[in-house]
Amino acid sequence: MIKNILIFLTFFNVFLAFSQTDEEPVLWEQELNKISDTEFELIIKADIFKDWHVYSQHTAEGGSQPSEFVFEKANQDYELIGATTESETTTEYSDIFEVDETYFKEKLVFTQKIKLINPATTQVNVLLYYQVCKDVCIPGEQEFIFALDGGPVNLEEKTVDERSIILSEELILDLKNKEKLTEGTVDSVSGSSGLFMIFGLGFLGGLIALLTPCVFPMIPLTVSFFTKQSGTKSKGITNAILYGFFIVLIYFLLSLPFHLFDSVDSQILNTIATNVWLNIVFFAIFVFFAFSFFGYYELTLPSSWANKMDNASSKAGGVLGIFFMAVTLAIVSFSCTGPILGGLLGSTALADGDVATNLSTGMLGFGTALALPFALFALFPAWLNSLPKSGGWMTTVKVVLGFLELALALKFLSNADLVGNWGFLKRELFIGIWIVLFILLTLYLFGILRFPHDGPKQKLSGIRKTLAFVSAGFVLYLGLGLTKTTNLKLLSGFPPPEFYSVFEQESDCPLGLNCFKDFEDGVAYAKEVHKPILLDFTGWACVNCRKMEENVWSDPEVFKLINDNYILISLYIDDRKALPELEQFDFKYETGRVKHIETVGQKWGTFQTLNFNAASQPYYVLLSPELEVLNTSIQYTDTETYKVWLQEGLDNLK
Repeated sequence: MIKNILIFLTFFNVFLAFSQTDEEPVLWEQELNKISDTEFELIIKADIFKDWHVYSQHTAEGGSQPSEFVFEKANQDYELIGATTESETTTEYSDIFEVDETYFKEKLVFTQKIKLINPATTQVNVLLYYQVCKDVCIPGEQEFIFALDGGPVNLEEKTVDERSIILSEELILDLKNKEKLTEGTVDSVSGSSGLFMIFGLGFLGGLIALLTPCVFPMIPLTVSFFTKQSGTKSKGITNAILYGFFIVLIYFLLSLPFHLFDSVDSQILNTIATNVWLNIVFFAIFVFFAFSFFGYYELTLPSSWANKMDNASSKAGGVLGIFFMAVTLAIVSFSCTGPILGGLLGSTALADGDVATNLSTGMLGFGTALALPFALFALFPAWLNSLPKSGGWMTTVKVVLGFLELALALKFLSNADLVGNWGFLKRELFIGIWIVLFILLTLYLFGILRFPHDGPKQKLSGIRKTLAFVSAGFVLYLGLGLTKTTNLKLLSGFPPPEFYSVFEQESDCPLGLNCFKDFEDGVAYAKEVHKPILLDFTGWACVNCRKMEENVWSDPEVFKLINDNYILISLYIDDRKALPELEQFDFKYETGRVKHIETVGQKWGTFQTLNFNAASQPYYVLLSPELEVLNTSIQYTDTETYKVWLQEGLDNLK
């Protein structure tokens, strides 16, 4: 699944985390300022131990856990006046999360003004969820009770029924040697979400956009304008480079809303991987994009926008005029670049890490590729003579992109099917649809299938024939995926898992392994056969989970280690299947917060967080049948590291 949309938090147990001090690293206090009979100022302060830091409310998405307040009975007994303000913070780039993180050092102050709605209100309860880090990170919850009348506080106890208490207690494990979970470090690989790869994808998208009829003809026209109309050659070169810079800037600026507005970033993009309806929306959008590339309609922004920008560039002149020229290019080329940018958005949503950061990186790559020829041809005008002439080949580029958009769209529909447990888009059907799409693409490249944009038939170019044979070869490769013996490693993580099949399977577990999808059942069997447990926290829409299963678990030695020596327990965190009514319950945290557990995924997600202080997938733990932690937990990694990790678990058990 989007491994981007979810971040892994590493914790030590209490003894290890506080081995350097007998006290907590954050000392909290509170103050109350009375402004009037109905207005108050709630102040929360803290002294932070040396070298420790607490994260701001506004630290970047995709990094460490931000501070978060819950004001109980807000808008009922009182209303908040403005946002919670903070004292001075420090911002520093994190190599681990690859985002700029904002945090407090030594001291912090939060201030919130309130105004009473109910004059009888005498008490305000505030919950603070935060994270404090040094060499390790520890989650914290703190409750503050402000007595507005200066009297004693009334501690309201939130209650849950007896059945919920019993089920909650069953959720918490008595793990032995829990410190081993973070005792060492295990090498991991970054996967496809590395920022360099995201930049590369964006750059590739920009190069493809250059070959479309909306952009390609603009290159010689624009470069000629700058070199001939700027007076001197050096000024022409300067203006062309400036034009390219503004193109990069414009596409980067388009990604900023995803950083600035939480409602766009964290509330939508970070849930794409597991939200059924958002996956369906993206599926529909990508199909819509594809048919625009096929030539059935044009995606254009209002022509008045381009006219206004063009007029502005003429009137402004100088640097500002060049900027408006770049904006004009972005507008008039939208019918070709829009679907490519949509594909870039979809790719970053499916990638690991913070979606907004990935999108900005991809946009930088896209803008750089789009701007590069304008600067290069201005520096070397003679190269313009080597450019191919505009023609039907640009239509071919658009149609090929249309087929790729349809193939990508199917991934979003597959995510919705897997998470929703609908069972209609099985692996073979998914691959079969891809086979049909690439057969149609092959027929198009050979000139047999035609679309509205296509002109009169002409002799096929060598490049087009080569692409046709590549597409045909890919069809043959996909055909192997319809058998039970080939797992299409080149596409691992994209089609549904192998056990999600129309054929009757010996097991509904990865690679035909025997597995349990209920923790208690798995532990009971492990005790019966005296074997250790491989606890696999996974997800239906987890791309990296599929990559681990199809690329790492499929290794003969790894497969044998798992199959012969371990009891596999796979718990799906994004399983939206409702628990039986008698198994649904309210879980009460130590802070008093109550969470209703009603789906399978909610149960195992809470189970993972409570017992292993982790929230991302894939996440693997090795346990003895008596729930003794055997070695360090591990996530997405390479085959050799995983094999060594499995063997170490067996050695530690002995």
